[in-house]
Amino acid sequence: MLKMERVSDVYDMKVFTESGEYFGDVEELILTKTKIAGWRVKATKNSFLTRMLGSAKGVVVPHQLVKSVGDVIIISKAAVPSAAPSEEMA
Repeated sequence: MLKMERVSDVYDMKVFTESGEYFGDVEELILTKTKIAGWRVKATKNSFLTRMLGSAKGVVVPHQLVKSVGDVIIISKAAVPSAAPSEEMA
């Protein structure tokens, strides 16, 4: 059965990776006229994003990489950054 959510209900929702690691919180949705294009996820204290990105505020996760939306959001491991930008430059 399809469960409908209000857009406002997903703000500040917790985001986890497929492996169960806390990724961050939803800050906002990126919408087109007819569908969700992406999710802006903010880096929060003790989140995977904070550990990987350091001072960055967050990332945009394309909607195609969202696996499930319910009490929490589950994203594909393909959405996980592989290295912080400062590490790539070194």
